[in-house]
Amino acid sequence: MVLKIYNTLSGTKEEFIPLRKGHVGIYVCGPTVYDFFHIGNARPFLIFEVLRRYLKFKKYNVKYVSNFTDIDDKVIKKANELGMKFSEVAEKYIQEYFQDADCLNIGRADIYPRATEHISDIIDFVKKLEEKGFAYSVDGDVFFDVNRFEEYGKLSKQNLEEIRAGERIQVDDRKRNPYDFVLWKKAKENEPSWDSPWGKGRPGWHIECSVMSTKYLGESFDIHAGGADLIFPHHENEIAQSEALSGKIFAKYWLHNGYLKIDNKKMSKSLGNILKIRELCEKYDGSVIRHFLLSAHYRSPLNFSEEQVEQSKNSMDTLINIIYNLEFFKKQGRLTKEMRPEDKELLDKKVEMESKFVEAMDDDLNTPVALSTLFLLAKSVNIYLNDNELKNEEIMNEILGFYKKYGSDILGLKFSSKKETNTILEDKEVDKMISDRELARKNKEWQKADKIREQLKSMGIILEDTAEGIRWKKG
Repeated sequence: MVLKIYNTLSGTKEEFIPLRKGHVGIYVCGPTVYDFFHIGNARPFLIFEVLRRYLKFKKYNVKYVSNFTDIDDKVIKKANELGMKFSEVAEKYIQEYFQDADCLNIGRADIYPRATEHISDIIDFVKKLEEKGFAYSVDGDVFFDVNRFEEYGKLSKQNLEEIRAGERIQVDDRKRNPYDFVLWKKAKENEPSWDSPWGKGRPGWHIECSVMSTKYLGESFDIHAGGADLIFPHHENEIAQSEALSGKIFAKYWLHNGYLKIDNKKMSKSLGNILKIRELCEKYDGSVIRHFLLSAHYRSPLNFSEEQVEQSKNSMDTLINIIYNLEFFKKQGRLTKEMRPEDKELLDKKVEMESKFVEAMDDDLNTPVALSTLFLLAKSVNIYLNDNELKNEEIMNEILGFYKKYGSDILGLKFSSKKETNTILEDKEVDKMISDRELARKNKEWQKADKIREQLKSMGIILEDTAEGIRWKKG
């Protein structure tokens, strides 16, 4: 099967053919490190890391780069508010990023370049643009001349006249064109700065990503990705300055994820509905949030609500129970090498779901359909485990292997909760459940008592009536 991805540049779904056979270079715009990142930020960080996982599954050698914007107006403002150095603020929130990324099981990039580590590279890049006539300096600021780049607007599908009609910009009479963008900013009082041919200053935002991506992936690379909000002006400007300098295609494929809303409203500080991952991870297991973010196609809008996240929690509980029950049956040792018709039927179902999973992911990373295969197989597994026959050892291993490969390795789901639900229980927890059951029986609440007994049974707890009272053991 062939992987196809939607390329924003062409506006079509294209077969993925890397520039170099067997090798893929990916650049994903990372966070500006001045605060904890929120669930909207998390969507591109997570989905494009799943793309990396899937490309590795497809046997590609992947080089994955995601940057940290550690010098920016927002970083400087936060440093002034806290009475800290900008570098201290950046370092603090880089570490906080990793903690939250770990909660969501977002794997580490191969390289995390920081803008401040590439100042000399940025200066060289801007100098070369100036030498080629694509940039000009005014009073210590350096601007990119968009009129010199004939293809400006090709990513956002707008020409300069359409951009002017649809956007409001701050008027700067020093610019040759209102949409000329800054490459190098003149130093302001009490702001960090670096020496340059144009005087003390610091880099503009757009130039940082062009420099860092091409430094580690080359002048032309395969995939550049980020949120839809970055298409214009950030990614448009990256293309202009990069291709103006090299004369080559910058990135072959451009991938962008859709917007995320909170209860059908745009996230904003004024509405007070910014949901930070740190806060969500205190309430939910990371895999619940991860499941939610994968439950819609990455290019589609996604709406966050408590109800939808609870649905993701229930879905993860279903998968956790399946894995637990499979492992529990294995621990019991009630296995055989004999192959029954039921065993063959389940094996065929697994093979069918593998094919459906790959077909979905090959279709522009259709994670909702890929996720559905985990649950379709779970239904068949439940039926298989509910009879009293011995279980085929090979089949049990095959099913567990399916969930590890497709659920964990590719989709990044962890089949255990923050509190280790359905795993090893502390004795006192079991004792409390038994006490609750006995109290229910005493109060003639038979339905409640039966429910507790079934819960204990599903966890592998066997109850025994003795002269001394109820005893329990693990099956």
